Amino acid sequence: MVLRYPVKGEESGGVGRDGERGPEAGVGWSARIAAAVTRWQRAILWGAVVAAGAAGWFGYPVQERLSASGQVPAAAEAVRAEKVLGEQFDAAGANVVLIAQVAVGSVDETQATAAGRRLARSVAREPSVQKVESYWPSRRHELRSINGRSALILVRLKGNEAQAARTAGRLVPRLTGEHGVLTVSANGEAAVQAEVMRQARRDQRGAELLALPATMLLLLLVYRSAVAAVLPVVVGGLAALGTMAMLRLLTTWTEVSVSAWNISVALGFALAVDYSLFLLTRYREELAHGAQRPEALRATLSTAGRAVLFSAVTVAGALATLLLLPHTLLRSVAYGGITVVVLAAVVSFSVLPACLSVFGDRLERADVFARWRRKPERPEGARSLGFWGSCARRVMRRPLPVALAVAAGLLLVAAPFAGVRFGMFDDRVLPVSSAVGESTAVLREDFTAAGAVVGATTVVLPRFDAHAHPRALDEYAQRLADRPGVVRVDTATGSYRAGHTAVAPAEAAARFISREGVWLSVTTRHEPYGPENRDLVRALRTVPAPAPVVIGGPGARLADAQQALFDRLPAMLLLITGVLLLVVLLLTRRVVLAVKALLLNGLSLCATFGAMVYVFQEGHLAWLLGDFAVTGYTDVLMPVLVFCCAFGMSMDYEIFLLTRICEEYDRGGDTTGSVCVGLDRTARLFTWAAVTFAIVMGALASSELVVLKMFGVGLGLAALLDATLVRGLLVPAVMALAGRANWWVPRLFATRGRVAWRTRDEAGTRVMTATVNAPAHPRAEPRGQ
Repeated sequence: MVLRYPVKGEESGGVGRDGERGPEAGVGWSARIAAAVTRWQRAILWGAVVAAGAAGWFGYPVQERLSASGQVPAAAEAVRAEKVLGEQFDAAGANVVLIAQVAVGSVDETQATAAGRRLARSVAREPSVQKVESYWPSRRHELRSINGRSALILVRLKGNEAQAARTAGRLVPRLTGEHGVLTVSANGEAAVQAEVMRQARRDQRGAELLALPATMLLLLLVYRSAVAAVLPVVVGGLAALGTMAMLRLLTTWTEVSVSAWNISVALGFALAVDYSLFLLTRYREELAHGAQRPEALRATLSTAGRAVLFSAVTVAGALATLLLLPHTLLRSVAYGGITVVVLAAVVSFSVLPACLSVFGDRLERADVFARWRRKPERPEGARSLGFWGSCARRVMRRPLPVALAVAAGLLLVAAPFAGVRFGMFDDRVLPVSSAVGESTAVLREDFTAAGAVVGATTVVLPRFDAHAHPRALDEYAQRLADRPGVVRVDTATGSYRAGHTAVAPAEAAARFISREGVWLSVTTRHEPYGPENRDLVRALRTVPAPAPVVIGGPGARLADAQQALFDRLPAMLLLITGVLLLVVLLLTRRVVLAVKALLLNGLSLCATFGAMVYVFQEGHLAWLLGDFAVTGYTDVLMPVLVFCCAFGMSMDYEIFLLTRICEEYDRGGDTTGSVCVGLDRTARLFTWAAVTFAIVMGALASSELVVLKMFGVGLGLAALLDATLVRGLLVPAVMALAGRANWWVPRLFATRGRVAWRTRDEAGTRVMTATVNAPAHPRAEPRGQ
């Protein structure tokens, strides 16, 4: 916390312990909040109880309103192609694929044929079904497996992606299972999304059951009081309930991703616990040094509270940059994340102080570790250093070797990110042991020709007369078939392989033509949502066409999602960098410290990305994280999602550390002493906070969904790296190398005023209150410091 602040005459009062603004000041926002909380403490608590009940009642149905889609922008070319294909040609792809298998024999036998036709008719009678295409009676070879024991029924559901997924959630359980001699399983986009939403609900309950007791146990170790340990959990629960209610409200006018729900609830709970940890620890310190409860509350809000406020602004600002991107998934995470950060800060500034005021001396009751002897706490005024302070002093004696060693280690961990291959999650976002996962294996292995109807790239010419210009269409199809990676092209003029006509037009060729246009189906040999298929779609878009063309399909969706992301990524990075620099400058007024924070945050995040690629893309150490499919690529949206959330979280710890270091320096310390004392007074706190955050994220990583598993691992690892290697070793080393440059204040930020502080003797007893003039520029340190 920067100590310099203007005061008038003798009305300035004091500042807190060891140079922090103290409770005697009696003015300012912290004093007003403390007075309001003390006066209305019971009303605040009863209001919180009522608000929590209302939020839980209103927000609980949000689970039924969420969507598992949102990776591709609504204005993307691939989405337009799918829309034209459905409206103009009635040829939109199937979003539910039923795989019917027989135990013995063939799907062409009489009993299997009869059962298959009954099943197809039953599906077609459903009011939510738009179109059904079955192997019975069409006998299309693409819909029959290689061994002849399985066949496909392609189902197109009505409505958009979210509506189709909700319909599939109701319909698929009735259609799967035993149907005569057939055993039916389901796959397809809508079926996968429905299973993702069901799995997300199960994972949320599992994460809560894992995170709550683990967090409580950790807080008991920190506070040694059951009463004190339960308060951060209460604050986190209130923030989570409020977030559910806000997401429910958002679903009334925009699409909200189910991943945003899981991520926002976990992130809000973790941040609320962190904020409560900082505030509660400071409050107990004030009480331990003889302050009365109202005085301690004012001092806590004016010191740790100010850091919490800046932290909340930083995290919310980092998440707000996701609103620049057109992807529904990222935007819904931004909505939920900003809401939960604001709620975490509001509850921390209202409900937590009210609880502290009500509990009073009972805050220290129920010491469950009373049998173990506690280490005597050092007087705050004493300058003896603990583990982190002593470690910082040793680091600052040899800063260059330590900085190089830690930076080299982080860069080594970051190295796998250089080989990142961007793709998009498909049905393998689910565990391989799920019913959908098992059906995926059957579809990939037994239906080698199914790519022509499931996952094909669609090339649509909405304003081209194929009857008038058949030769132009024929030449265009040959050019498409000649591209490397294309297996076959089907259209009204025939089927093409390797640039030549392989099969003459069949009766089914009429389905490729409408009154206004024509479309082509391109079967590729690549993974539908893999990077090779994306590159192939980009190549197909460069092939000269006889009329304006739009291209859809999985590869096109990936290409459009990545292009939309990369187009706006520079603006997003520029904005998030500006937010960081502005917040640190407002907090410290030191430019070098702001730049240092930016560079070190970027280094730790690169290490996090490298670890994510090493585990999830390359499959190393996968046995530690449970059952998930290794696809060989990284989802294109995950790095930017983890970046924004982890960037804000890293600044959380940076703010608490910098405020204490600047506080020590402004009181008269040198660089080495200020860094050592500041780190010693805060490192234990934000290390516990990082462990708490990692526990909550670890509970999220226990999810069966790969997207949530990756997010939890990424943020948990980022928190631990940031609180240990970066803040504990790299920050002292870099600040020692920068020396006096750390404290340079540009003339724009230089102010004059009067600084008031209260001092203590070595025993921690207050001995005097003094007011002195604050310099306009930072003082010069003696040489050698």
